[in-house]
Amino acid sequence: MANRVNPINPADVNMKVNIAGVEFNNPVTVASGTFGSGMEYCEYIDLNKLGAVTTKGVANVPWPGNPTPRIAETYGGMINAIGLQNPGLDTYSIS
Repeated sequence: MANRVNPINPADVNMKVNIAGVEFNNPVTVASGTFGSGMEYCEYIDLNKLGAVTTKGVANVPWPGNPTPRIAETYGGMINAIGLQNPGLDTYSIS
C-alpha cells in the first residue's frame, strides 16, 4: 500500500518576498509593459493574487503617447519616439 501524501492548502503557504525593502505577498509579477496598468485585465484575473504589476513608465498626469508616426527608419537603424502612453500617477497611487 502506497503512502498517501497530505495535500497542502495553498492558503497555508507563505509566499512573501522582500525586494529592496518592499514586501510582496508573492513573487508573481507580470512582465514590464505587457499588462498595462493592470485594470485592463481585472475581469480576467484577480489582481489581488499578483505580487505586483510591473509598468514601463508612469507620468505625473495621464499621457496619450506621441502622435504617429512614432517610428522612423534611418540608414543606421530606426528612431523610436513612442512616448509611452499611461493613465497617470493617480491610477497607481494607494489612498
